[in-house]
Amino acid sequence: MRQRLLVLCILAAVAPALPAQEQDYSKVQIKSEQLAPSLYLLQGVGGNVAAATGPDGVLLVDDDFAGVADKIRATLKGLGADQPVRFVVNTHYHFDHTDANLPFAQGGAVIIAHDNLRPRLERGGMAGNGGSISMETKAAPAGALPTVTYADELTVHVNGMQVRVHHYPRAHTDGDSVVFFPSAKVVHMGDIYVRYGFPFIDVQGGGNVRGMIGACADVIRAVPAGTRIIPGHGEVASVEDLREYLKMLEDTTAVVAGAIKAGKSLEQMKKEKVLGAWSDRYAKPKAFVDTDAFTESVYYSLNPPPRAVGGAH
Repeated sequence: MRQRLLVLCILAAVAPALPAQEQDYSKVQIKSEQLAPSLYLLQGVGGNVAAATGPDGVLLVDDDFAGVADKIRATLKGLGADQPVRFVVNTHYHFDHTDANLPFAQGGAVIIAHDNLRPRLERGGMAGNGGSISMETKAAPAGALPTVTYADELTVHVNGMQVRVHHYPRAHTDGDSVVFFPSAKVVHMGDIYVRYGFPFIDVQGGGNVRGMIGACADVIRAVPAGTRIIPGHGEVASVEDLREYLKMLEDTTAVVAGAIKAGKSLEQMKKEKVLGAWSDRYAKPKAFVDTDAFTESVYYSLNPPPRAVGGAH
């Protein structure tokens, strides 16, 4: 079965397709967008970063690759944030969202994450969709591990904001956090929601399409009109954009579930292109997750392969 190197695919969606160790971070520029007073979106080479600034220090949601940590600091300083990064919230364990944990922790930041994330970073293991997307993730150094973990929900009080961190079980992974900034009407969803096409569901890391559906539906119910949604990758979205994405997840899952009920194998589904109606919209040329890979993700969410949920534990 054809294997994809996950790091190359992720970088292809947001940066030149080079392995992490070969990436020339000196050429990376950090793009910033103000979403609310003292709240910014930062985009570099990895996952989207949210930055809440103020006199108490900076709170980051995700932190990109270690090679751009100094660029993030410089960008924050250019935005008038003279205080250091005090908190980093990891939305999930994938390295394009957590690789800079170490340099920020060495600078004094407290790393916050769900209970399930720490052992995945600590031990490493396999990430993948149960099919053609698969890679081994390396164990993170001790200094990069979260020092504060939580089970269901956590609130950080910083810079006059209440930052609410909520766990959604078995969604993109089994350790996903969605971060709400209620006073700013902004939500960072990590890779539960992406805008590069079909999402990657890390079935081997405890992810499941049903959890993705549940998380998206809950966020839509929870937030007021006009809320801005930060995806794990891609541009800021509206609640209506998220609603469209949720409908795609629901409809494609229903198609695959129906095919399973009809006795079709995964190979038959891919051959018949049962999800072909969504290809033009969500499987663009050189997409990270093509239609076959997404069919696998949904299929293995509904019919888990052996040891799929074990992942990095």
